[in-house]
Amino acid sequence: MQLIFEKSVEGKRGIKIPRSDVPEAGEIPKGYQRVKAPSLPEVSELDVVRHFTRLSRLNFSIDANFYPLGSCTMKYNPKFTEQIAGLSGFSGLHPFLPFLSEDLVQGALEVIYETERLLGEITGMDAFTLEPLAGAHGELTGLLLITAFHKYHGQPKRYVIVPDSSHGTNPASAAICGYEVIIIPSDKDGCMDFKKYKERLNDEVAAVMLTCPNTLGLFNPHIKEIADLAHKAGALMYYDGANLNAIMGKIRPGDVGFDVVHLNLHKTFATPHGGGGPGAGPVGVKKELASFLPVPRVIKKDEKFVLEENLPHSIGSIAPFYGNFGVILKAYAYILLLGKSGLISVSEHAVLNANYIRARLKDYYHLPYDRICMHECVFSAVKQAKNGVHAIDIAKYLIDMGFHPPTMYFPTIVKEALMIEPTETESKQTLDQFIEAMIEIARLAEENPQMIKDAPTTTPVKRLDEVKAARNPDLRWKGE
Repeated sequence: MQLIFEKSVEGKRGIKIPRSDVPEAGEIPKGYQRVKAPSLPEVSELDVVRHFTRLSRLNFSIDANFYPLGSCTMKYNPKFTEQIAGLSGFSGLHPFLPFLSEDLVQGALEVIYETERLLGEITGMDAFTLEPLAGAHGELTGLLLITAFHKYHGQPKRYVIVPDSSHGTNPASAAICGYEVIIIPSDKDGCMDFKKYKERLNDEVAAVMLTCPNTLGLFNPHIKEIADLAHKAGALMYYDGANLNAIMGKIRPGDVGFDVVHLNLHKTFATPHGGGGPGAGPVGVKKELASFLPVPRVIKKDEKFVLEENLPHSIGSIAPFYGNFGVILKAYAYILLLGKSGLISVSEHAVLNANYIRARLKDYYHLPYDRICMHECVFSAVKQAKNGVHAIDIAKYLIDMGFHPPTMYFPTIVKEALMIEPTETESKQTLDQFIEAMIEIARLAEENPQMIKDAPTTTPVKRLDEVKAARNPDLRWKGE
């Protein structure tokens, strides 16, 4: 496929720039002028339209294909939320308006206020901030809150505990905040080893960071005991909310001992995910930590919504203005549409879909933890690896079959891991098609492994050196 620069023909024009309707400010000073005009493609409007339409058809998206990416909850995003976010009363707001007059933005402030209350009800937290711009940003914010809490009480801490199945951002966020990380191995059931946890817990531990259910898609039955022991030792419990999609309405993190929780609105609450953002990673806390939340806070005062900046114990502002408001608005609309019963149904169907895949595929792929899972299941390709077919090969062949690959090689504690999360939005028909594709791959791994190792064969670009592509990306056309 030709690049747009390669389509260039001297003299072609695809646009007529309108005459400027503002006064000219004068000539640009010589020092700021380009030495020579930029080299831009000369193409017709039709060339441009066809070029970018073709490109759009090459992109993989949830709107076109099944996207079973484990631990990321790549669910379909309903389009009605886009319409709501596009309403002029919201999309036309300037972020400086609240500084001119809060009366001009009462609707937007109410959205923030009510979204915080709804998320608090869903998670069992007493207060929320919607400022964090992504899940990892929420993690960092949560740990900064924990640090501020311990410092305020004159008890600075040294360690953060995470299980070996944790998301990589957990130890990274802890390290950025200056903590040493204690990693607890998993037991035979796929949960953090309770005995080893008790051995490593001490009064210098600031927090225990857990994903619940964990990244193996398994719910830890000792979660309340873990929290009670942490609190007894003076530590706080941190909930990584990446997997909240499995438990909404069934259990609230705050009710089983968690003190801080971050959520991913761009996962659980069906706002667009991927492509670099925007995301949203709100952080909720129990009342003991509320005074440390970032400013400004939206509060209700005399039936009016106002911004409160005067919070002496706050960790300060951690994002421009009030977070990614458009993403927050979409999540608010999604929650209002579904209501309590709808959110419960989301989790029930997400768990049902994952267990359907687990049950159908466990005779074809190794299942390292053969027990009822939650929203995702983790297989291993060790059976196929005996014939030289690895998880990466299975992923590439799935592309040829029209499916986005599941997460590979994570969690790292599972050899040749294939982590599958169908979400609640996929139908049984779609799941059956995916399952049949996976069964076909298992058959080919026995009968014709080279066919899988040659994949993908249907894509414009064949198999790349992924390490080189990541470290030395070639992102621009240089010409001759």
